[in-house]
Amino acid sequence: MSYQPQNFDHLLGTAGFSDDLLKNHFTLYQGYVTNVQKLSDELRVLTDGGKIGTPEYNELKRRFGWEFNGMRLHELYFENMQKEEKTLDEMPTLQMNLEKNFGSFAAWQKDFKAVGSMRGIGWAILSEDPATEQLFNVWIDEHDTGHLAGSTPLLVLDVFEHAYLTDYGIKRADYLETFFRVIDWKIVEDRFKKRG
Repeated sequence: MSYQPQNFDHLLGTAGFSDDLLKNHFTLYQGYVTNVQKLSDELRVLTDGGKIGTPEYNELKRRFGWEFNGMRLHELYFENMQKEEKTLDEMPTLQMNLEKNFGSFAAWQKDFKAVGSMRGIGWAILSEDPATEQLFNVWIDEHDTGHLAGSTPLLVLDVFEHAYLTDYGIKRADYLETFFRVIDWKIVEDRFKKRG
C-alpha cells in the first residue's frame, strides 16, 4: 500500500486563512502521510522477519495509529473547507438532523464551538452513530483519544495551534468564527448521506 498526500492548494486564497498558514499546515499534513508510509514499510519488514511482538514492533504499531489518524483527520478537515461561503440552509437533510438532535442549528453551533474552544490541543468533530443516527459533537485529544467507535465524522475542525496561531495568535474564538464561514456544507451533507 502506498500513501500519497492529497493536494489542497485550491484552498490558497481562502478569506481569513493566510497562504503562509495554509502552506505550513499542508506541509505538516504531508509529514503525517510520509510517516504513515515509513511506519507501514517498517512494520512490513518486522512482520516478514518474524519480529511480531517485539518491543520495536509494539511501539511502531502504537505510533502507526497516531500518525494515521493525524493524516486522515487533516484530510477530512481540509476537505470540509472551501473558499466561498455557503449556508447550511442549502443542505436540508443535514440541517433537519442537526435540529432533531440538538433542537436547532443555533444550539448545535453553540455546542460545537464550545467543544472547539475547550482548553488543549486536538479536534472538534461532529460525528454520527450509524446504529442510532444520533449526532454528537466530540473532542478528540491529539489524534487518537476520544473517537466514538464506529461513528462517522461529518465535520472536522483542527484546534491544534498550528491551524490558527499564525493568523489569530491565541484568539481561537476568532479562528472558529472564520472556520464557520468557510465550511463546505455540501461535503458535510455528502458525508452524512453516505454514512453507515
